Amino acid sequence: MADQGTETAARMLADPPQGQYADADGVRYHYLDLGAGDPTVFLHGGGPGCTAWTDFGPVAPLFARDRRCYLVDILQYGRSEKCVISGPMWDFHAAKTVALLNTLGVARADFVCNSWGGTIALALAAHYPERVRSLVVTGSMPVFHGPLAPLPEGGRRGRAARDAYFGGEGPTPAKMRELMAQLEWYDPAAIPEHTVALRYQQSVDAEEMALAGASDSPRGEWQELSAELGRIQAPVLFAWGMYDAFLTPDYPLMLARMVPRGQLYVMDRAGHHVQEERPHDYYQLVSGFLRQNHD
Repeated sequence: MADQGTETAARMLADPPQGQYADADGVRYHYLDLGAGDPTVFLHGGGPGCTAWTDFGPVAPLFARDRRCYLVDILQYGRSEKCVISGPMWDFHAAKTVALLNTLGVARADFVCNSWGGTIALALAAHYPERVRSLVVTGSMPVFHGPLAPLPEGGRRGRAARDAYFGGEGPTPAKMRELMAQLEWYDPAAIPEHTVALRYQQSVDAEEMALAGASDSPRGEWQELSAELGRIQAPVLFAWGMYDAFLTPDYPLMLARMVPRGQLYVMDRAGHHVQEERPHDYYQLVSGFLRQNHD
C-alpha cells in the first residue's frame, strides 16, 4: 500500500512544469528549475523512459518548498542530448554534470539520486569533492560485487530488462507496466497510470529507441568505482528499499562502510523507486539528512 499523498503526486505527474535547456561542455541538458534556497540536484535512474520528472515528480514539490531544485535529465535520457559516450562512462557523466553546474552558476550542491544517477553522483563526489555538500543515493550499483554473494544476473539485470523491453514486438504500455511491477515497485497495484504513460511515451522517442537498439555501445565503457568510494569526503546517505529487486540491503550496507562518511536507511514497503512509492516518508528522511549536514 502506498503512503498518503501518492494519488495527489500521481495526478501532478500528468502536467510536468516547463523545462529549460543549458549547454555544458559541448552537450545540451534539459532540466527543471523549481523552488528557491540551497541548490539541490536530482539525478534519475536508467530504466527505459526514465526522466527527472518521472522519477522525482512526486517528491520535487516537497523539496521545492525550501530548496532550489534542479531536476536534470541525464545525458541520453529525456530531452537531454542523446550523445554517444566514449571512455569510462561514470567519469564522462560526472565531468559533464560539473560543466552543467558551471553553466547554471552552482558552485556547490546537495545531490539526491536514484540508481543510474546515484552512480554518476558518487563518481562526481570522488573526483570533484569541492562541488558536493552531501549526497543521497538509492538503488545504485557502483561496484560489481556483493558482500556475501554474486549480484543478481551478474549485475546485468537492468540491461537484460532493457533488452527485453525494447526487443520482440518492441515497447508497449503493458511491457512498461510489467517492467515497473517486477523491478521497480514493491506494490504493483500502486503504480500510477500517469507514470506508466510518461515512461512509455519517452521510451519510444526515436533517439532513445536508436540508443536502445545499439545496446551498451553508445553508453561508454562500463566502469567500477570501488577505488573511488574511499575518496568521497561528503556525507552519504544510502536510502534503500527493503525489497529492491536489483540490490538487497546487504549491498548498500557494504557501500556505507566503503564510504568514509556513509550511513544506511532501509525503508519497508518499498522497492527500487523509494522516492515514488513513499514520497512523503522519503522526503522526511532525506530532508532531515540534508539539514543535518548543512554547513
